[in-house]
This record gives sequence, structure tokens and C-alpha cells, in this order.
Amino acid sequence: MGKIVKKYTDMSLVIRIIIGLLVGAAVGILFPEAEAVAVFGKVFVGALKAIAPVLVFVLVMSAISKAHSGIGSRFRTVIILYMLSTLLAAVVAVAGSFLFPVDMVLTEAAETQPPSGIAEVLSNLFTNMVTNPINAISSANYMGVLFWAVVLGLALKKLGSKSTIDVISDLSEITSTAVRWVIQFAPFGIMGLVYESVSESGIGIFTIYGKLIALLVGCMLVVALIVDPLVAWIFLKKNPYPLVFKCLKESGLTAFFTRSSAANIPVNMELCKKLGLDEDFYSVSIPLGATINMDGAAITINVMTLAVCHTLGITVDIPTAIILSFLSTLAACGASGVAGGSLLLIPMACSLFGIGGDVAMQAVAVGFIIGVIQDSVETALNSSGDVMFAATAEFHDKMKRGEEVKF
Repeated sequence: MGKIVKKYTDMSLVIRIIIGLLVGAAVGILFPEAEAVAVFGKVFVGALKAIAPVLVFVLVMSAISKAHSGIGSRFRTVIILYMLSTLLAAVVAVAGSFLFPVDMVLTEAAETQPPSGIAEVLSNLFTNMVTNPINAISSANYMGVLFWAVVLGLALKKLGSKSTIDVISDLSEITSTAVRWVIQFAPFGIMGLVYESVSESGIGIFTIYGKLIALLVGCMLVVALIVDPLVAWIFLKKNPYPLVFKCLKESGLTAFFTRSSAANIPVNMELCKKLGLDEDFYSVSIPLGATINMDGAAITINVMTLAVCHTLGITVDIPTAIILSFLSTLAACGASGVAGGSLLLIPMACSLFGIGGDVAMQAVAVGFIIGVIQDSVETALNSSGDVMFAATAEFHDKMKRGEEVKF
């Protein structure tokens, strides 16, 4: 048994994931009633979602308590990168919608209550920060997890003994090891997730909402392969594509199937370790990126909103489109890091054009229909960008100090 396990773990994780993908797709097409296969996907994502808040809490607290001076500039840089890329993604979505306007088939409205405006989104963000820390971990409220981890980490740094800090450090390593064990089961989880998507939606989704899907995915690919690499090049003055493709392959691939930036945090942590990044830095910047680096969410909000406008014959001028881009950038930072988290922000953006909630919620319903594709690509863009910009910020800091950088 040990030899089989060793042979399995020695094989490249990417190869194992591709095998799981192909098996899941084949089973979904040939045996759509084999619902037991979907259990693998649910268990895998459930395990990641369960362990991720604990991992973030202990890693951030440990990193803050042991943090050395000199990484403050990295945090400023990575926040700038996260926000800038999200804004540029919103602009790309507006440009794409102007160049390739699409109509939307409006069906029955969804029932979930969306935020009423940007003030409510920001209010929810700050309220979530100060929630009970135990509740924050149990409900995967990452704003609360981050806030209390930073507060307790600072208190530990100031007042904690070396032995106490060592205990927290050991706890973070134990949790990280548990996460690595969970990730070893990714191929089986992805097999279940792919089976579920294929068996439920098939390929008919492409014909019904093909143009809308093409516009959304096209904008996301432009951001992933052109805009974000350009931003990284401006900061690094080096060819960013080796880093871009590594992040897409090792982070974007798993995020595509888990459809959750929060669930992909452990995967991103492991990738940062492979890239040789400073754990004190990435243990904070990666969870932060899962919260505010929302390129895909900004694209979804803008494309869906402008599709509704085009369907209703509403003319959108350039100044209003600019306002929409800033609004969607701020709103995207409030999107939850779970599947479909950006869709409930569409009605808020629609309100900018006087579109009522009933019509806007129909767009949300359409979003859930195409979510098997849209949300998968969106999450892959968001999550791979978390690692890419965390690495860019650290490499930029090292290059300023005259250190050589390889990736």
C-alpha cells in the first residue's frame, strides 16, 4: 500500500488533476446518473473550505508575531497592484461591452436579496471585520479572520513570550501539513466537480448564452494574458510570462474547478512557498488578495450590467461608464470568495442606470445559469492573480535592494 501511495504522490499534481478532469468529463457524459461520483467533489471542496479559515488565522497570527521590519513596502505595493488590476479589469469589461454588445435572455428573477448600494457593501465589509473571531472562523468570514489574526498577532509580538510564539508557529506548520494532505486528493475532488458540471449542464449552455459567455471569458482572458502581465512588467521590467503561466497552471487550474477563491487559499500558499516567497509576507497577502483582488468579479459586474442596458435599449455614455468602472472596483472588493459571489452585486450596478431590482435580479438568475463557465474562469483569474501580484510585490522590493530575481 505504501508503494502505491508513494507512486501516487510522486506523480506531478498537474498530471493527476488532468487525469481526474478527463475521467470526470467521461463519466459525466457516459454515465450522467452516477451521482455518487459528485460526492468526491463536494468532500474535497468542503475540506478545503473547512481548513482554509483556520490556516489563514494561524498563519497570519504567526507571521505578524514573527515579522521582521522591511516588509511594509511590500504590503503597500501588493495592495496597489490588487486594486489597480481590478480597476483595469473593469475598464476592459466596459470596452469589451462597447465593442461587442450582447443581448440577454431575461428569465425568472432570483430570490436572493442583493445589497442596496455601495454604502451597504462597504458597511458589510467593516461590520464583518469586527465580528466574533470564533464566528469568523466557523463561517469563513475572511475579513473578520484577517482582522483578528492581525490584532492578536500584533499583541503576541508585543507581549508574547518566545515559547508562546513558537507554539503558534508550530500550530501553523501543523495546519499547513494537514492542508497539504487535503490537496493530495485534488484529482479525485476535481473528478467529482467536473462530473457534476458535465452531467447537469452538458454542452447546451454554449448555444443558449454563447455570446454572453464568450464576452465574459474573452475579457477575462485579455486581463489574464495581457493586462495583468503588463502591470507586472511595469513593476519588474522583466518578462512576466513565466510567472503568469506558472500561476495559471498551479493556482488557476484548481481554482477553475473549486470555483472559490477562499477554498483555493491553501493551494496559493503552497505555490508561494514553491516560488520562494517570504512566508511572513504571503501568509497575509494571499488571504488579502482573496478578499480584494477581484478582477473577474469586476468584469462580471460590468459585462452583465451593460448587457442588461443593451437589452433594454439604455444608452451608456463614457462618463457613466467610467463611474461604473470605479463602482464595480469597490463593489468587487466586497464580493464573497465563494462560487457566484459577484453576481449579487449586479443589481447595485444596475441601479446606476435606474434599472429596477426585478429586472436586475433576472440578470443574476442568468448569471447562475452560466456560472458553471463564468464563475470558474472568474475564480481562476482572481486566484492566480493573488499569487502573481504577491510575487510581483516581493520581487519588486528585492530588485530595489539590488537582489537578483528569478522565476
